[in-house]
Amino acid sequence: MDAIFKNLTEAQQEAVAHVDGPMLILAGPGSGKTRVVTHRIANMIHQGVPPWQIAALTFTNKAADEMRMRVESLAPNQPVWMGTFHRFCAQLLRRYATMVGLQENYSIYDTSDSKQAMKRAVLAAGVSTTHASPEQIASAISHAKNRLTTPEMMQGLALRPLDALAAKVYPIYQQQLLTANAVDFDDLLLHIANLLRENPEIRGELDSKYRYILVDEYQDTNLAQYAIVRALSIDHPNLAVTGDPDQSIYGWRGADLNNILDFEKDYPSVKTVRLEKNYRSTPNILRAADQLIRYNRRRKAKELFTDHPEGEAVILRMFEDGYQEADGIADEISRAIISDGLKPSDFAIFCRMNALTRSLEHALRSRSLPYQIVNGVEFYQRREIKDLLAYLHLVNNPNHDVALMRVINTPTRGIGNRTVERIREFADYNAIPMLEAARRADQIEGLAKRAVTMVNKFIKLYDRLAIKATASLEDLIRYLVEEIDYEAYLEKTAVEQQDANPMSNVDELITAAVEFDRQHPDDGSLEAFLEQVALVADTDAIDGGTDRVTIMTLHAAKGLEYPRVFVIAVEDDLIPHKRSKETEEQFEEERRLLFVGITRAKEWLQLSCCKRRAVRGDVRPVIPSPFLNELPLDEMKRIESTGNRDWFDSEDDYDQSYPDSWDLPDEDVGSDQVCKTPSDEPAIVAPAGFEIDEVSQLPPEELAAAMKPKKKASVVVAGLKTGADLLKAGTTPLMSYREGTTVRHPEHGDGTIIEVTGRGPKRTAKVQFDGGEHSFRLAYANLEVI
Repeated sequence: MDAIFKNLTEAQQEAVAHVDGPMLILAGPGSGKTRVVTHRIANMIHQGVPPWQIAALTFTNKAADEMRMRVESLAPNQPVWMGTFHRFCAQLLRRYATMVGLQENYSIYDTSDSKQAMKRAVLAAGVSTTHASPEQIASAISHAKNRLTTPEMMQGLALRPLDALAAKVYPIYQQQLLTANAVDFDDLLLHIANLLRENPEIRGELDSKYRYILVDEYQDTNLAQYAIVRALSIDHPNLAVTGDPDQSIYGWRGADLNNILDFEKDYPSVKTVRLEKNYRSTPNILRAADQLIRYNRRRKAKELFTDHPEGEAVILRMFEDGYQEADGIADEISRAIISDGLKPSDFAIFCRMNALTRSLEHALRSRSLPYQIVNGVEFYQRREIKDLLAYLHLVNNPNHDVALMRVINTPTRGIGNRTVERIREFADYNAIPMLEAARRADQIEGLAKRAVTMVNKFIKLYDRLAIKATASLEDLIRYLVEEIDYEAYLEKTAVEQQDANPMSNVDELITAAVEFDRQHPDDGSLEAFLEQVALVADTDAIDGGTDRVTIMTLHAAKGLEYPRVFVIAVEDDLIPHKRSKETEEQFEEERRLLFVGITRAKEWLQLSCCKRRAVRGDVRPVIPSPFLNELPLDEMKRIESTGNRDWFDSEDDYDQSYPDSWDLPDEDVGSDQVCKTPSDEPAIVAPAGFEIDEVSQLPPEELAAAMKPKKKASVVVAGLKTGADLLKAGTTPLMSYREGTTVRHPEHGDGTIIEVTGRGPKRTAKVQFDGGEHSFRLAYANLEVI
């Protein structure tokens, strides 16, 4: 008991001690809510609640894993159910699959699978995509599912044009999913919500089984999730929800802020606890966040406070343009690493949209700063992994049409698109899965004899794989890779100069299979592995183990924290987004989004905006965000950068992208110094032994030789997603060259830097040697920092 209640605030102790009855925990940012939830679970077990009657629901696997680890340290080996909403529903659906028209071995379509299925449904519905893309129709259907709207319910309603199109496609899409024995992510919630609503005995049975339900991030729940937890808390209303209305930022994907705002109406006997002490940020950062969010009307009032000492003032910085903003941030990170002893992983840069990261990447790469962008291609979305997973899906669920279409001619086996189309048409006409249609290839009109032979060969291959379905996962995948001769296929089709070797990804999948077999010696199955893979979340991709600057959107930043944070492009039409100005609710959500970004910072925060920004190739004047006027400007440090635009040689160059030649070259050019590197011409260099300022004094014949164009150096950063390779290669960051630094030059010996000017690839150092002063362009100089 001492360990459970030790070092908790009075409010935290109050929440942890509560066992029976509904509870609302209003948890401000950085207020230790995970600690409260896990300590409460441990206390409940200590008070005699059977652990199998507790279910803790989260929104990310990362949050569930952290919760599980903490509970294990307080109450070891207790079978409390902890996981995401989707995982919880997926497991219930395995048990009750037949009641919604599925079989136990149903497949979960990931985003790309759903996209393929939707395109097929749009085609089958005969709907024109002139005014709405399949993606827009898919979004409308997803929204309907989150609102618990079935295809039947959409019929006959007065709908806006997009929803009217969706209403035509929705029933066909759902039927195709049922025929394929598959669900999409939204279906996991929809099926369980409908099951609980339509089957009182099942609802009562599950209510009794899970008597204590805890929900994390309750402000992010949609109507389907709300219906599920409410249905499971009728006979035993021990529903405890944790959240913060001020951090509700997912309204665009169905989250309903009213769920948390109206919780006290749903449960009049609720116990409400406010966690207002912040353990993360300095008072300066908290005051900025608190003053901003007070402008929202739809919220629950909280008084955020902290015991931390006053920190550095929050910085509000205005740059001339987006390129100067990127350079300024990269320079500040370099300076802090050199001067303050910080690591790249101490920094995070948040933006409203991924499109804003390009100039940041250039700026970080040119300074050899390693970084990661949290939106890269997930491991399980890579082509070769998707191929093998599609085979596994088809082995597990023979009705999985999307998987069949992917693998029937992968590796190529002479089954063309026309043959696949005929199989699909035959399957649709007879309302059977495509694999079954393929088995009846000789009955399909218009199929050539050779095509029938090839399809039959594929069916025999599939049957051989299906026999191995009950083998260990490692054996099955190794057998699959060998049986389809996949390594040879990858060697033939691999894209040249690709960053990663596709076969190494296949090896990594086998490693994952070995690990899965090890962790599930008794209950491991192909079905369980595929479910685990399908429910990997985007945010699980954040690599906390590497020392890199993190770049991500404000939405992805929720739940994370960093010592130093930059929020860029705090400008009107970005934050708030121009599409969010239609309603008060959307506008307040944008304010909450900035609030979330600000409260990720622990020690230091900079918000920045520009006077001009390049948008779709055009440089336009921009207006600072109206939210900036809602901050405590009188106590913030305001900086306005005025620009000589060092990145650009002339007005004409102003709106162009960074040329490749501005990146660091990957080959040593000796002591040659680059004088000019326009993007569309070869670099002109001064001959070895001369510095930039000496070129103009050369004799005419030597000057002519110097001006002879040299082949432009190739770029070391081409194809890289991060600057990690630059760092490994030992490249010295440009910001390491500072006034007073001692350097060594192969021609002039040791010297001291007496002046540094310019920015990025134009950063120039003046060095005092015994033989006099010389200037060097640092991106290309052969100067060693001693």
